[in-house]
Amino acid sequence: MRLAVLTSPNQWFVPYARRLAEEIGAELLFDHEAIEEGYDILFILSYHRILPASVQAKNRHNVVVHASDLPRGKGWAPMFWQILEGKNAIPFTMFEASDGVDAGPIYMKRTLHLEGHELNPELRHKQATFTMAMCRAFLEDYERLKEPSPQRGEESFYPRRSPADSRLDPDRTIREQFNLLRIVDNEAYPAFFEIDGHRYILKIEKEES
Repeated sequence: MRLAVLTSPNQWFVPYARRLAEEIGAELLFDHEAIEEGYDILFILSYHRILPASVQAKNRHNVVVHASDLPRGKGWAPMFWQILEGKNAIPFTMFEASDGVDAGPIYMKRTLHLEGHELNPELRHKQATFTMAMCRAFLEDYERLKEPSPQRGEESFYPRRSPADSRLDPDRTIREQFNLLRIVDNEAYPAFFEIDGHRYILKIEKEES
């Protein structure tokens, strides 16, 4: 089969996309406009642009992995929103891309189990390796999984997160806000709080024993 992995450039998932492409013998792409002849399977992973229907039509499968129990949890940063909700069992859905937002038919669902102590780098690593494992499983069990099933149930949406969502409340305990501290990015969107008109930045890392 002719395979490709499509991801956005200059972002956290690129090393994982490169490794997956090497493991499965796929081309690595950073721009859907580079697709000319099409592929048997195009894995669209952490890609931040809309894939036009004309490009989707070139490929037999346009496969997306989303960290929620679709149709619940469509939209942005679903794993991080669920961690904020106190969840450590995070469902992942592999589905076929469509014109709607995370609306295509489903190939498979699997659940990532977190331990509750992981910080952003560990969370990203677990998310990426779990996504890669689902892609390999799809290839290994292709004959059984190749026909997706329609989404069923009531849909819900998560909004896009912004740096303002990393705000801490100085009057609440660290324990109460630990899940927020787990998901902040120390460089791109660090935790912060404000007191008497001054903003203070907090960076968190785990001490290695």
